[in-house]
Amino acid sequence: MSFGSAAQEHAYDRHRLRQWLTGAARDTGPGPSRRTVLRLLGAGGAAAVLGSSVPALAADGGAAGIVKPLPPELLTVRDTNAETNWQALRGTGYHTPVDRFFVRNHTVTPLLSPQTWRLKVWGSGLRGGPVEFSYGDLRALPAVTLSACMECAGNGRSYFATQQGDRVTGTPWTLGAIGAARWRGARLADVLHLAGVGRHAVDVMPRGLDAEFTSAGRNHGQVRRPIPLTKALEDVLLAYEMNGEPLPYDHGRPVRVVVPSWAGIASVKWVGDIEVADEPLFSAWNTVFYRLLGRAHGPEGSAPITRQPVRSAFELGPEAVFAAGRQHRLTGRSWSGAGGIRAVEVSTDGGASWRPARLHDGPRTGGWTRWSAPWRPETAGRTELLARATDTAGRTQPERAVPNDQGFFFDAVVRHRAVVV
Repeated sequence: MSFGSAAQEHAYDRHRLRQWLTGAARDTGPGPSRRTVLRLLGAGGAAAVLGSSVPALAADGGAAGIVKPLPPELLTVRDTNAETNWQALRGTGYHTPVDRFFVRNHTVTPLLSPQTWRLKVWGSGLRGGPVEFSYGDLRALPAVTLSACMECAGNGRSYFATQQGDRVTGTPWTLGAIGAARWRGARLADVLHLAGVGRHAVDVMPRGLDAEFTSAGRNHGQVRRPIPLTKALEDVLLAYEMNGEPLPYDHGRPVRVVVPSWAGIASVKWVGDIEVADEPLFSAWNTVFYRLLGRAHGPEGSAPITRQPVRSAFELGPEAVFAAGRQHRLTGRSWSGAGGIRAVEVSTDGGASWRPARLHDGPRTGGWTRWSAPWRPETAGRTELLARATDTAGRTQPERAVPNDQGFFFDAVVRHRAVVV
């Protein structure tokens, strides 16, 4: 089966799901077997598979294993992760400064040296044997600069519980598990061609150099997730710079994968090897952890998730306070994995009425659009601010997100509480 464009990704996903369920995809390392996963899903849903995977906090109250400072005015610590505070983005421009860019770690940030780092490209999808690239080799290739958002698939997860009353598992992100950066690096396509990718190759799977991930007593190995060869050859980057500087340790130093528009799990950090296969591949990160599971998604769950949904956020902290009788300028950002943003509407009365926001960026595939709207509240009291975006693919944020056990892809309009005094 051929999958030659981004428009065919959904067909690819469903095809790979069928192959995995029927045993036609190859396991790539430690993790529960296909039989075990299906048995556990039938017995108790995703929670039975995942168990408890909340790591301990560092003794100083920071996130265990994160290198950069985590000042509370910029970032909120969530276990081994750090979430961007949206009020810290106001006035920062299009790209998210590195000091307030969110961190998503499965384990801890490894401290790797570019001088000793090597990238191994190997597998049955190559015409020859394994090929190694040094950091210098990668930087000697034609450089590409790409402006794109990076976003965790669980961004907005907490709203399933707080706004809809749904029970989900995972890190309770609000909307700060996203950032936009200017990534610079080599095309994955160039590296694959130099390594001798064959016409019979179908899947490409980057693997990280961070520690193996263990959950509920099960070792799933190092983070790795397959992507179709067509996507790998289209727009995927092996990035070594972020916002004009060498990649920081927490964001993938020396080299990370950047897969525009897809859930952040595909953009493997600290990449150390890439398997190129002539048969479909699977890992825990496209079978157990990053599919939509639960009653709304059937007994087998969805295909592995890829493109991000439409979302919007105000550049405000929780319970933001506004003075009555004064003019205010509300600002925010909207984004989508299926295309650019073509319209944003704002409500300042809990959704009773809506008006268009002013867009400050044109539609950007893989990026976000900044917007603003004036507001002059006249009466003191509590209210809810809402922002609703529509993308160039025609998708509009719904009033309610379809629930799933692991709390992925919350796309409903978020009700941001505010106080007028």
